[in-house]
Amino acid sequence: MQKQRVVVTGLGGISGIGKNIPEIWKSIVDCKPGIGPIEAWDMNDFRFKNGAEIKNYDPSKYFSSKDILTLDKNAQFALIAAREAIADANIDWTEDLKENTCIVTGCSIGGQDTQDEGFHDLYIKHKTSINPLTIPRIMPNAGASHISMTYGITGMAYTITTACASSNHAIGNAFWMLRNGICDLAITGGNETPLSYGFLKAWEAIRVISTDTCRPFSKGRLGMILGEGSAMMVLEPLEAALKRGAKIYAEIVGFGMSSDAGHITRPTQRGPEKAMQLALKDAGVPIEQIDYINAHGTGTQANDPMETAAIKAVFGDHAKKLAVSSTKSLHGHMLGATSAMEAVATVLALQNQVYPPTANFLEKDEECDLDVVPNASRKGKMNYAMSNAFAFGGLNAVLVFKKWEGE
Repeated sequence: MQKQRVVVTGLGGISGIGKNIPEIWKSIVDCKPGIGPIEAWDMNDFRFKNGAEIKNYDPSKYFSSKDILTLDKNAQFALIAAREAIADANIDWTEDLKENTCIVTGCSIGGQDTQDEGFHDLYIKHKTSINPLTIPRIMPNAGASHISMTYGITGMAYTITTACASSNHAIGNAFWMLRNGICDLAITGGNETPLSYGFLKAWEAIRVISTDTCRPFSKGRLGMILGEGSAMMVLEPLEAALKRGAKIYAEIVGFGMSSDAGHITRPTQRGPEKAMQLALKDAGVPIEQIDYINAHGTGTQANDPMETAAIKAVFGDHAKKLAVSSTKSLHGHMLGATSAMEAVATVLALQNQVYPPTANFLEKDEECDLDVVPNASRKGKMNYAMSNAFAFGGLNAVLVFKKWEGE
């Protein structure tokens, strides 16, 4: 069977840099980070204070009071992003399409606010029972399940949990299924809400959170910054998109994944190298044709030099010609959702021919000597772009996108 080409026809998102795609893209182009003091909790007993929090979020603007009872904020964000992506794609739902649409999401932790509330009721208030909806509210697949129920989609639906690579694994799986004719449409991306008190304390203990902001690839970087939100996209076969006159953002052409088999938290170079190489092989694209990489770029001491070395190993002399930026410096590290937001940023970069910036950059680090597009977005021609995700546990997932030029 001939493999089908796959395109992106809808985008949706909510994050610390915007509550919809136009706001998110404007913040990226304007290099306006969404990082600031976390307001949801009293942070006085934390060694860090900042996060990429969605400010002034009011669930009643999006959901009924009944829905709010059944939806943790984690699933709320997934639904908000999916609604926008589906509306953007202008899908005409038929029963046949509902039966042959797949939903693949990435989420690494599920409903942390609900889990915190349950533990607080048990251990602090000494209650003998907790909210009966606790389990369906905290499960990581709640977002995918509620998207399915909202639209009556009865095709395959599942959630991938691979820490920070969850969404790239989800998008890549959806891409492969569409390319091989297993489904007719895909809703894919990720959602995450890590800014709960207990989970923030867990991250504080690892000591990789910056005490000021996220400065990927910069001298003086102090670590990562956590963010919350969701990003979703609609993928469909090119032939179907053209037939219905859909707006096409970009084409997805390659996916590669690998595991380090190394350390549970410390990244190793060979795993990321292999994932990039496999994504390029899957895409059938020579290294010289890649113009931009949306890097994993966490802003930690360990990741950024490793990723720089891995890029150089894969791309050789062409690495000097690449633009390599980290949008985590804007929307924070959204864990399971972060690579979905980065994939959206990469697609929009190709569509608009704008290189996203690395914000908060102070000074060049000789171990990270790439063109990191510091502190301002940049107009420039690009045909192919890569988006990297390297997770705790040594799990790596890389996507390759191509500019859509019309046919």
